[in-house]
This record gives sequence, structure tokens and C-alpha cells, in this order.
Amino acid sequence: MRKTLFESLTRRPFTESLAAPADPVIARMAADLDVRARRRLGRSLSLRLVDAGSCNACELELNALSNPYYDLERFGLRFVASPRHADVLLVTGPVTKNMREALLRTYDAMPAPKWVVAVGDCAVCGGLYADSYACVRGADEVLWVDLRIAGCPPSPTRLLEGFLALLAS
Repeated sequence: MRKTLFESLTRRPFTESLAAPADPVIARMAADLDVRARRRLGRSLSLRLVDAGSCNACELELNALSNPYYDLERFGLRFVASPRHADVLLVTGPVTKNMREALLRTYDAMPAPKWVVAVGDCAVCGGLYADSYACVRGADEVLWVDLRIAGCPPSPTRLLEGFLALLAS
């Protein structure tokens, strides 16, 4: 134990070097998103995610928005656990027959104004699973979709561009 303690005092820490400064394009998008959300709602934009039957690739990209590189909070965006606190319903994956009712209940629990965003090709049109017996295709078969962000999966930058477009409308 003593040996380990002394080694930790003399050895350099096992950490990564400081990241490069933020990408100027992403920094500009962050400022625009925050201003538009506050102008439109008077506060940050709250997001609620519903996985309606996806392969989780889109969720990985949405999670990447929370990492230190993108830092979702600086964009004026935040994920919320309850649909009662959400402004935007993000739908990923083709809507399966088992998730149809849950998706409708989540939407009904959201206060107005509310928007629905289909994230990824599966949520937009059903993707690879469009003709599956277990799916009802994309989110627009169940709900009115305000914004479609295509891609399999869409990149975090593309997701941010989509949120900017949503607030611009």
C-alpha cells in the first residue's frame, strides 16, 4: 500500500490531454439554438425520447450530444424523464405495433406547444423494417411529425441542424 501511495505521488496522472478548442461551427450553432429556444419558449428546450423499436444507433448519436465535445446543455437543450416536462418528442426506430399505444400516451401527456421529431430513417419511413409484420412503418403513421431528420443514424451535427430548423419554423 505504501509503495502504491509513493508511486502515485511521483508518477504523472493517467489522463488524456486537454481537448482542442471547440469547433466554431458547433459553437455558432449552440448560440443560435439557445437564442431561438429562449425567444420561442422563454426557456431551454426540453426533449423526451421514445424508442419505438430501434436498433439503438440513433440513441447512441443522441447520447453523443451529451458528451463534453457537443455539451447538450450549452445548446439550450436538455433531456427530461417525464413527458409532462417536454416540448419535443423525439421518436427513434420504426413504430412497432407493441409501442404504438405507448407512443400515443407519451404524446398525449405532453403539454402544448409540442413538436414531434422523427430521428433516423426508421422513424421517418420505417427504414429496413418498413415491410415487417411487427411494424406500422414510420412515426408519421401514428402522429403528426413536425420534423424529419434522415440518416442511418444521423450525426450529432445533423441533429443540431434539425433542432435549429425546428425552432426556426
